[in-house]
Amino acid sequence: MKTHILPAIKLTIICILFFSGIYTLAVWGIAYIVAPNHGDGQTVRVNGKVVGYELIGQKFNQDKYFWSRPSSVDYNAAGSGGSNKGPSNPDYLKQVQLAIDTFLLRNPSVKKEDVPVEMVTASGSGLDPDISPEAAAVQIPRIAKATGLREDNLRKLVALHTEKALLGLFGPSKVNVLKLNISLNNLK
Repeated sequence: MKTHILPAIKLTIICILFFSGIYTLAVWGIAYIVAPNHGDGQTVRVNGKVVGYELIGQKFNQDKYFWSRPSSVDYNAAGSGGSNKGPSNPDYLKQVQLAIDTFLLRNPSVKKEDVPVEMVTASGSGLDPDISPEAAAVQIPRIAKATGLREDNLRKLVALHTEKALLGLFGPSKVNVLKLNISLNNLK
């Protein structure tokens, strides 16, 4: 029995040191060298200052900005996740109806049936940074009124920031709200 236990203990110690130390540091080091921004995420900077992350949604609720999707985690990346409420849950239905009412109140030119679904429901992660070009377009009259900018200039801005589907086939066209709002600020 001693002939088996001692080698097993030695092998366990060697594996612990290798896989929790040496291997982990090697993978981290390679990722640090290879990953964009050294693995710190894809930051968005304005005048050298980090204003957000390209892949994490942010809250915009002023009339002068394009709004993001609602977030079930209040845009907190540490707690990413959905609400886990089904489409027949009464609390969820009240929440969606409140979002629809708020959207219609702040966007009076939009009919209820034209409210984009993504503007009143959160994504699975609760952190989606993108909206569809259609969701951006329905917000243009509100933003034009709040900023005094012409609607056709805002349409051009949305078109400029629209990322097409990969090869025209894979995934939807989308607009990154943070980048769009940064460009919007530059128009003023």
